[in-house]
Formats: sequence, structure tokens, C-alpha cells
Amino acid sequence: MGKIAFLFPGQGSQTVGMGKELADTNEVVAEIFKRADKRLEMNLSKIVFEGPEEELILTTNTQPALLTTSVAILEAFKEAKIEADFVAGHSLGEYSALVAAKAISFEDAVFAVRMRGAFMEEAVPAGLGAMAAILGIDRDVLKEITEEVSLTGNPVELANLNCPGQIVISGSKEGVDKASLMAKEKGARRIIPLQVSGPFHSSLMKPAATKLAEVLNKVDINNAQIPVIVNVSATAVTNGEVIKEMLIQQVFSPVLWEDTINYLLQQGVDTFIEIGSGNVLSGLVKKIERKVNVYAVNDSVTMAKTIESIKGGVS
Repeated sequence: MGKIAFLFPGQGSQTVGMGKELADTNEVVAEIFKRADKRLEMNLSKIVFEGPEEELILTTNTQPALLTTSVAILEAFKEAKIEADFVAGHSLGEYSALVAAKAISFEDAVFAVRMRGAFMEEAVPAGLGAMAAILGIDRDVLKEITEEVSLTGNPVELANLNCPGQIVISGSKEGVDKASLMAKEKGARRIIPLQVSGPFHSSLMKPAATKLAEVLNKVDINNAQIPVIVNVSATAVTNGEVIKEMLIQQVFSPVLWEDTINYLLQQGVDTFIEIGSGNVLSGLVKKIERKVNVYAVNDSVTMAKTIESIKGGVS
């Protein structure tokens, strides 16, 4: 039997009603949502379960909503006694991974990501930043393009290196537009502008990182009990001080997701379990390596199937 990694989704995976079916039938799940409401002094669970979508997609709501959903589903999944050898999360999902690894308490994490969302929204005035997914182009070619465009005074950088041929760029609106055009000329298959409230994971987010550091400095970040593969370096980290530093850098650094999955594969992981809303990360894992077992646990049906497959030893 190979090793198991738990993966936790980030922004973009949210849907109205996520986690509701489990919360209605499982007291452990319902309790996590109640704890989020209490810590944030707001009815977050109502926004998650009922919407409206316009409220859920506000970054300040999306981030705590996704974290709460992931942690709630994880708590229910834990009853099956399936242990992770490693954990990782995409961007915001890294906080869910840290809760899973007992490096940070759920209450501290949900508060921190609510503030993180607010700081990220405030960092760049609306309309001045942008992000776009660039499909079908080599990482090194795209990096050269972004560096060339940035030299003209329009910053643009690689933000999410998701899987081969799927990279998100982020930066000033002009920078992203110019780099997108050049990428198309250099053979990119498709350019998809993203509906986001800011240029996440670019150097324009440094003001947000500075403010987030103040919040994280007041929070207990312990050594992780399970190695966490962090976005910034795509390496395993357990030291609490290093984790804190990585969370601050993560706001303005690229998410090295493809590298993260490759690192896990090198460590002997052959079973990836995505815990939380949707199955975006499961899809990315399959694009990186087809020959592994991939599960997405987001409701009672997928949870039961996953547990049966793993416990029964059937892939």
C-alpha cells in the first residue's frame, strides 16, 4: 500500500449549498459550521448553505466558507480512521491543510482567512489588477513573457502553476492583457480571463501580506503533526515558525501546485483524497499523473464510496 495525501481546495471551488447535506445529517459537521459562525460573529453558515451567490463569492466570505466546509467534511471523514501521510492545500486550502495537521486551531484559521480575504481585496483598487489562465504553453516560455512585460512597467507574474499546460498569470490589468496577447502569439491554446477581485499571488499583494503578518503574529502556529507541502516551495514543512513565514509569502508568491503533486509522487503517495467542495484538485492530479488513485470527498455519497474503496483495498 502506498502513501495517502489529503488535498484541500482553494478559491474557485465554492458553491452555494456546499457541506449542507452532511451538516443536516452529521452533528460533527454541523458543529464546525456553528464554531465558524461564533468565531466570526456572523451567520457564515447561512451564506454557505443558502447564498445568495453574490455574497458567497466575496473574497472575505469565500475564504472562511471554503475552509469551514473542508474542515467540517474532514471531521466527518476522520471517523473512518483513514490517516494521511501528507497534507497540502491550493492557496487558501493550505490553511485547511494546516488545521488537518494540527498546526493551527480551526478558530484561529477561520479568523485568519477572513482577514486574509479582506486584505487581499483591499490591496489593489478594483479594476486595476487581473488574472488569466493560459492554456497550452510551456512554463519557461510564459515566464520569459511575463518578465519581458513587467520590464515595461506593467507587472505580471506566474501565479498558479496548476498542471502541465495550465498556468494562471496575475498582475496589473495592462500587464495581464499584454502577456496574454504575447502568449497567444507564442502558441498558447486558450486564454481565459478569471473573474477575481484582485491580482492574487502577485507582488501587488505585498501590502496584504504585511497586514496578514500582523494577524498571524497573534496566532499560535504549532509544529505540524503531519508534513504539510507548502505552496511557496512545494516541499514538506513541519516547523511552526517556517509555516508562518510561508503563509505570509504565499499571498504574493506563485502556487507551485504541479511541483507539489510531483513532490508527493516522489514520496510514494499513490492515493490522493480531495476534501471539501468540488473536484478541481482531483482533476489537476489526474492531469499530472494518471496512474494514481484519486478521490473527491464532498458529500455523504462520495465519502462512503471513498471509504469503501480504500478500506476494501479496491482502487
